[in-house]
Amino acid sequence: MTRVTVYSTGPSCQRCRLTCQRLDALRIRYDLVDIQAEHNAAVRAFLVDELGYREAPIVEVGFARWSGFRPDLIDGIAAGLGLG
Repeated sequence: MTRVTVYSTGPSCQRCRLTCQRLDALRIRYDLVDIQAEHNAAVRAFLVDELGYREAPIVEVGFARWSGFRPDLIDGIAAGLGLG
């Protein structure tokens, strides 16, 4: 199974909520990581400072990553898993 991780800035992030809702609707399992949490400061620093992301959520699927709400890419994951 392809591992999906959603790096979120928390419940107030509309794009993060929409991404999780779309993943849920398509029955795609994912790990949710709140990068605003103090214990995830190193993860946030890596995503922002090292990789240059400036928009949440950041979605990681295997070796691919993107930021923002991208239903087209989420639908592509579902299709690849035979769920869409």
